[in-house]
Amino acid sequence: MRKVRAPEEDAQIDMTPMLDIVFIMLIFFIVTTSFVKEAGIEVNKPEASRAAAAKNANIFIAITADGDVWLDKRQVDIESISANVKRLLAEQPTDVVFIQADAEAEHGVVIKVMDQVKAAGVDRISVAAKGS
Repeated sequence: MRKVRAPEEDAQIDMTPMLDIVFIMLIFFIVTTSFVKEAGIEVNKPEASRAAAAKNANIFIAITADGDVWLDKRQVDIESISANVKRLLAEQPTDVVFIQADAEAEHGVVIKVMDQVKAAGVDRISVAAKGS
């Protein structure tokens, strides 16, 4: 008499542990990523012989030759810079703000922007320049 075997189940690979690992890696990369708040406009920076590369730059403010101020990819009034910088600092704290002023920008506008950044509580302000 022959034994009749029950049909075996198809062998399957359990994907759950791999999906857990991928999900954990995704969370790790999102948490450790630093998001940069760019100014949103390209300016013609003045040249400097000792320009240094920007380190840990999170907030950029651009000032055009016409005196327009750009922050977080939108044009803002000089009076509202302090409030906008405080909002960006609440999202991602940083200790330095970079000002990218055009070579033809008026000195007074740059000083007003720097005053607004200081009023927001940032003590370190760097002015961007092109290296020669």
